[in-house]
Amino acid sequence: MTIDRRVVAAKLTAYLKHEIALDELVDWAERAMMEGDFAEADLTVVRDVVSRLGLADVRAFGLLWEDCEEMLRQLGVAVRLRLVPA
Repeated sequence: MTIDRRVVAAKLTAYLKHEIALDELVDWAERAMMEGDFAEADLTVVRDVVSRLGLADVRAFGLLWEDCEEMLRQLGVAVRLRLVPA
């Protein structure tokens, strides 16, 4: 599968929606860096974001909300947060 902006944004969105855990996101990113077929048109941005996600389980790097928001912005996705009563 070719990894492009859309694929990476979907993975990061799944993490933010608690559909996948951080370790799953990191594992996917690590595998993508080793084996991934990155879309040529998106190569720099996608590779940078995926490599950053691959480090998200390292305490020194972590993964803050602001990091996710910025990465999604780089991928061309605007973040809108909607809060609803629990």
